[in-house]
Amino acid sequence: MIANFTAQTEVKHIIKIRMKKIAFVLVGALAIYGCGGEKAAEGTETTVDTEVVNNPATAESGEVVVDPSEAPSFAFEKDAHDFGTIVQGEKVAYSFKFTNSGKGDLIITDAKGSCGCTVPSYPGAPIPPGGEGVIDVVFNSDGKSGQQNKKVTLTANTVPNTKVLAINGMVEVPVTE
Repeated sequence: MIANFTAQTEVKHIIKIRMKKIAFVLVGALAIYGCGGEKAAEGTETTVDTEVVNNPATAESGEVVVDPSEAPSFAFEKDAHDFGTIVQGEKVAYSFKFTNSGKGDLIITDAKGSCGCTVPSYPGAPIPPGGEGVIDVVFNSDGKSGQQNKKVTLTANTVPNTKVLAINGMVEVPVTE
């Protein structure tokens, strides 16, 4: 009876080791495949168009390729807005107005809020020198309370290639009777 129990324990141990080996091989295969193990079809080439955001400075070298005075540039009427006091659950919006004060077409490629409650939208078309644009920002105060300080980070072909806008306000929880 003890020998039978020992044999069962050994079989379980062997099965456990084999399952670990199989899992390790599967994870390795997924990692290789997921990291580019597949090959592109013959005659095709994957390229990324870097002209969309022609950032003249690189993080590695710090070398400036284009004179910043020749690059597109944001000139915002203001880069921060205070909503004051709002009631929890309200959605409030503000439009940040700007002018391209640079010498080239201003191309905004991304706008990200610091959290899901802050949603920006931006013009998709290039803004010519002297042209104007708007960054609309909607803040949803649902589930928020107290002082709120949120950021919107714009990515564009400017020097530097990011611009941060700020919104803030006090969110009051309504009193229920």
